[in-house]
Amino acid sequence: MRKLIEFDDDTFDKLKQLGRDRMATLQELADEAFADLLKKHGIPIDLKDALRKSARLQAAAKPVPAAPKGARKQGPKR
Repeated sequence: MRKLIEFDDDTFDKLKQLGRDRMATLQELADEAFADLLKKHGIPIDLKDALRKSARLQAAAKPVPAAPKGARKQGPKR
């Protein structure tokens, strides 16, 4: 999908120079910037990231194992 983004002249000149310095296109710089933005806000970038995040959430949601039968609960010490 194509979208137009407007930059002021100074910002565009700096982005062009950064692209030259890193031997990257403006598209590659934009891809990196948007990936960083999505990561910052916890939004998975691709399927692999989504699966990794889902696995972490499931692991965190697992219930704590119950105490074995016959074990007494200890009350607060006095």
